[in-house]
Amino acid sequence: MRFNNTSNSPYFTRITWQYHVFFWIIYFAINVLRWGSYYDDYLYSTQANLIGFPIHITLCYLNIFVLMPFFVFRKKYLTYIILILLAIFLMVVLKFNLTYYLLNTNVWPEGPEVTSSLTFNYTMDMMIGELYVITFVTAIKITADWLKENKRLADLEKLQLETELLFLKTQISPHFFFNTLNNIYSLSIEKSDKTPKIILKLSELMRYLLYETKRKKQSLSNEIICIQNYLEIEQIRHGENLEINMEISGDISDKKIAPILLLSFVENAFKHGANKNIGKVKIDIHFTIKKDFLYFTITNPTPAETKYLQRMNTSGGIGLDNVKKRLALGYKKDQYDLKILNDKNLFTVKLKIKVS
Repeated sequence: MRFNNTSNSPYFTRITWQYHVFFWIIYFAINVLRWGSYYDDYLYSTQANLIGFPIHITLCYLNIFVLMPFFVFRKKYLTYIILILLAIFLMVVLKFNLTYYLLNTNVWPEGPEVTSSLTFNYTMDMMIGELYVITFVTAIKITADWLKENKRLADLEKLQLETELLFLKTQISPHFFFNTLNNIYSLSIEKSDKTPKIILKLSELMRYLLYETKRKKQSLSNEIICIQNYLEIEQIRHGENLEINMEISGDISDKKIAPILLLSFVENAFKHGANKNIGKVKIDIHFTIKKDFLYFTITNPTPAETKYLQRMNTSGGIGLDNVKKRLALGYKKDQYDLKILNDKNLFTVKLKIKVS
């Protein structure tokens, strides 16, 4: 069972009835103790509050579930003020009569004088008291709604971030497979003995990319194994024309990184380095762990005819532009530093990234 808002206003959320009951029981107990101490008569205080609290509750729920959604949120402020004051006045009249006929002819024992009629002072004092209760309860409700709305917006922002990251990752995988399948196709035409080995390595890569990259972070050691499989495919395809120098220093255990982030840099090096060169090509890759950071460097040659393409790839497209977006979405500014250098015939990527 839930107290449901009578409107579709996003300003109000659903709160289970247990919280309502718990709040009013606590509030009732505090008032009984307060006025019992004042009157030095706890029985009278209990009886007076049993008359007053149904009125408090009615006014509060009338305000937060009817008057505010239908008038305040629709900017009918004057109508709201008139109706809330009218509702409070009628409830004060009801409270006066219930107290007079059921409890005490002196309906205002805490007042300055004996009151047995509906006087102006009594009416004003009771209306101000009801306004206090309404304001207090409404403030709690609005605060609870504000906190929940903030949480909803935070969850939505997180979902959007995860969705965009997933989209960027799905861009990488087809791009990678497209290039590799082209390589296999070329070798199959040549009836190369290297084809079965490349297919085997590709299947391992596909298994990893399909099943091991769904997490927000992946172990660095698994990422390096993925890169090694990719390098073996390229080594088989290029043979002696390709020299790969890969070095790892530092402890890579228990280190985590966004999945297939580094693979994008490696793929870019081959796409615009080894695949565009005629003759012997050297690609250097270095992984260095220092405390909680990975220092990753990859260098590849850039032939004159591909420099324009290289510049294009550093500023847009699926390649390095994709990686920049993933870094910006997945890491804080102080958690990574990316430098891309195009010096003479060498293209170098330097990435410092938190991996703890």
